[in-house]
Amino acid sequence: MGSETTSTAEITEPLINQTNPINNDDLSTESVPSWKEQITIRGLVVSAILGSLFCIITHKLNLTVGIIPSLNVAAGLLGFFFVKSWTALLSKMGFFTKPFTKQENTVIQTCVVACYGLAFSGGFGSYLLSMDENTYKLIGEDYPGNRAEDVINPGLGWMIGFIFVVSFLGLFSLVPLRKVMVLDYKLTYPSGTATAMLINSFHTTTGAELAGKQVSCLGKYLSISFFWSLFKWFFSGVGDSCGFDNFPSFGLTLYKNTFYFDFSPTYVGCGLICPHIVNCSVLFGAILSWGVLWPFISAQAGNWYPADLGSNDFKGLYGYMVFIAISLILGDGLYNLIKIISVTIKAMWQSSLTRRNLPVISEHKDKESSKLQLDEKKREEVFLKDGIPFWIAGSGYVCLAAISIATMPMIFPPLKWYLVLCSYIIAPALAFCNSYGTGLTDWSLASTYGKIGLFIIASLVGSNGGVIAGLAACGVMMSIVSTAADLMQDFKTGYLTLSSPRSMFISQLIGTAMGCIIAPLTFWMYWKAFDIGSPDGTYKAPYAVIYREMAILGIEGFSELPKHCLAFCIVFFLAALVINLLRDVVPPKVSQFIPIPMAMAVPFYIGAYFAIDMFVGTVILFVWERINKKDAEDYSGAVASGLICGDGIWTIPSAILSIFKIDPPICMYFGPSVSS
Repeated sequence: MGSETTSTAEITEPLINQTNPINNDDLSTESVPSWKEQITIRGLVVSAILGSLFCIITHKLNLTVGIIPSLNVAAGLLGFFFVKSWTALLSKMGFFTKPFTKQENTVIQTCVVACYGLAFSGGFGSYLLSMDENTYKLIGEDYPGNRAEDVINPGLGWMIGFIFVVSFLGLFSLVPLRKVMVLDYKLTYPSGTATAMLINSFHTTTGAELAGKQVSCLGKYLSISFFWSLFKWFFSGVGDSCGFDNFPSFGLTLYKNTFYFDFSPTYVGCGLICPHIVNCSVLFGAILSWGVLWPFISAQAGNWYPADLGSNDFKGLYGYMVFIAISLILGDGLYNLIKIISVTIKAMWQSSLTRRNLPVISEHKDKESSKLQLDEKKREEVFLKDGIPFWIAGSGYVCLAAISIATMPMIFPPLKWYLVLCSYIIAPALAFCNSYGTGLTDWSLASTYGKIGLFIIASLVGSNGGVIAGLAACGVMMSIVSTAADLMQDFKTGYLTLSSPRSMFISQLIGTAMGCIIAPLTFWMYWKAFDIGSPDGTYKAPYAVIYREMAILGIEGFSELPKHCLAFCIVFFLAALVINLLRDVVPPKVSQFIPIPMAMAVPFYIGAYFAIDMFVGTVILFVWERINKKDAEDYSGAVASGLICGDGIWTIPSAILSIFKIDPPICMYFGPSVSS
């Protein structure tokens, strides 16, 4: 992003209280390899192997349950294991090997995440599969709007071409804002922070006493989290429909409204890392939606919408959930984007006198934290050293968009070039919203933003090809906002591990190129080996039917949404703007208690259960800070990262067991007693 200088202009209060990453030596004097040395041949080979493995796992989850956990932590761990094993073997054989640095470890993790991320954002279990003949027949040939002409069966050639022309744009869309997101707003990106702490712990030397204690703490809670997840698996039944993940902690009535504690170490860990205001905002959003709004709207079934609709039908309650959540997210995201642009223009206007660039948040430093300030200065220096010039990001986005605009109509004829152009004009704003929300809550809502593109384009094209055009536009939007959020999360990891942003960006490009080949190939393996989409088979691909029905609904436009849905959307969009304005104009001692709309919006769509988990984490941290503030500052990040890492690592053996059709032996189910 060109040359950047630090400023003291204050645009808002700090969004978070930064947890201290593991100090594995004196960072102020630590030698950092150049960005070229951080990218190695052995690292790329390991990335390709792990990327293939994770693509297989992601396809498996995508085609069965449709929910993909974050595998960042597992990528960092397995990358370390593979390279360390390889170098140890070569050393025993008498060969010289280059030292394995935490920067190289971070680059491998980044490359793997970029690769397997395309197995999700590529739509192999959602919008691409919605176009095939099986999904068309499942919905019904007589279903209004479901035309035989709107069928494109999977093909390896066109899928690889499609992924190539849409997957790189997201990497260029937000590069100029990396400093704003990571340094100025200091967003946590919990998975990225946890991954960084894990990588730092692997490469810790014996130079710092606190670092050793933090590593020990991380390892202990990682083990606890891993074995707790293993223990939970035995009771979870087929399809994870039972067990502790479905524990009615507050009774069966609240359980039906998703208010329960599901014993998830990941989200308890997120609660420990995220600031109190974020966790409280998430809980407030859960209470507002699942405690008040959805029960109220459900009571209007038969009046505002037909009472016999399925749980994923957009003409019913599901339509309210998705579009009201989108309204809150857009209101918050667009407000902050406009604020950043306006403050940046003002700062640049004054730069000739004040020598200021993008503003940063002023922080209140403890006088005794001089070493931490030096470490922070070192991280900022490395993060800003190898920037990606704005002209490269801008010209890259424009060139790739031009290629995509010319190519997309050849793959999907109903999607005209000017519709693709419109998508690429609004996509960066949505990418910012998604990256901002991911930084706050660790939830990437790429599929939600994809639905925005789907509805808008399908309604513009109409009945003559609107289904295919809408589904393709969904893919364009999902790819951009998903890869942008992944890149920003990896920038956070790189910032905490002293990795060059240039090496991170290039590894993302390489990983994306790998994913454009590996993701379609691994999906093709499933497509040829199994009956994908069969309601009676193992790989039901539940979201394929949902996305096609969404496209059919989109043809009729927003008028087909349930009664008062658009009115609710307008109210919540305006509410997000007003809340953000209040946060900026009132004194900091008041604004710290005003909820963040972006964080509030996530449980509207996801459910209240993870808000309970995060609130438990914030309560633990709050009590810990009152008992021993110094210990909380030193170890809360290590405890949180251990909880997230252990649960994340368990996803690998869990997915392997699922692939080999080894189901949990017990289904622990809760229901009302016979007497009641």
